Amino acid sequence: MKKFALMFLVVCLVLTSAAAFAETKTIKLAHLNPQQPFEVATAAMTAVFKSMVEAESNGALKVDIFPAGQLGNERETMEQVKLGVVQSYIASAGGMAAFYPLYSIVDIPFAIPNYDIAWKGYDGPFGQHLAKEIEAKAGFKVLGYGEAGGFFQLSNNTRAITTVADMKGLKMRTMTLPSHQNLMKAYGAAATPVAWAEVYTALQTGVVDGQHNPIPIVLTGKLFEVQKYLTITNHLYSSYCWVMNKDFYEKLDEKERGIVDAAARTAIIAGRGLNRII
Repeated sequence: MKKFALMFLVVCLVLTSAAAFAETKTIKLAHLNPQQPFEVATAAMTAVFKSMVEAESNGALKVDIFPAGQLGNERETMEQVKLGVVQSYIASAGGMAAFYPLYSIVDIPFAIPNYDIAWKGYDGPFGQHLAKEIEAKAGFKVLGYGEAGGFFQLSNNTRAITTVADMKGLKMRTMTLPSHQNLMKAYGAAATPVAWAEVYTALQTGVVDGQHNPIPIVLTGKLFEVQKYLTITNHLYSSYCWVMNKDFYEKLDEKERGIVDAAARTAIIAGRGLNRII
C-alpha cells in the first residue's frame, strides 16, 4: 500500500511539473474601436482570432482583447507592441505610416476601383512584399491587412458636395497621412489632422466642418449625429495593417505560428464580410 501511495505521489509531481513547464502564452491584442463584433470590423477580427487561436492551440495560447484605445492612443499602443508589452495591434493606415511612412502609398486617390482588386492586391505579391519591407524597416511582423471600412466618402455640415468647387474653404478632418492631406488641399479644402478619438467632438463643435471615411466607420463613430451631408465618392480604399511583436512571433513554435497565421487570415475575411453587410 505504501509503495502504491509513493508511486501515486511521484506521478502527481511529474504531472504538476509538466503543467508548470507548459506555460500558457498570452497575446494582448488591441484595437481602437468598440468591442462590438456584429457591428465593428476590428471587433469581429479580434473575436474570430481569439476563438480560433485558443481552440486550435488547446489553451496553450491565450488571447486578451483590449478595444477602444484602452492601452493608449494609436502611436502609444504601437510603441508598446515594439517593446513587447503588447503583442499585437490592428493599426490604421495613419498609425502604420507613423512607423513606416511609405505605407501612405496605398492611399493614392482612385487607384483601386473595386473590392476584388483591393483584396487581390493586399493578399497577393504586393502585400507580401509590403509586409517584408515593414518588418525590415519598422520591425513589426505583419499578420495581414484588414479592411478599414472599405471605400471613403465625404461628409460635412456646410453644404451638399456635388462638384469639386463645393469643397473650397471647407475645414476637412484627415489622418496625418500626407496623401490624405494633399488630396483635400487639391480639392480646395483646408486639411486638418485630428486624432480619431477627437473627431466626433471636433465635428460637433465646429473645429472642422467635415471628414472623409468609409460608411461603416461613420456608423461606428456615430458621425451621422454631427454631420448633415454625405457624398458618395469612393475616392480611397484604406486598409488596416495587423502587426505583431516580431520577437514574440519568432519565439512561437512552428505549430503555434501556423495557428496564428491561419486565425489572422480567417479573421481578416470575417472583417471584410461584416463591412459588406453594415
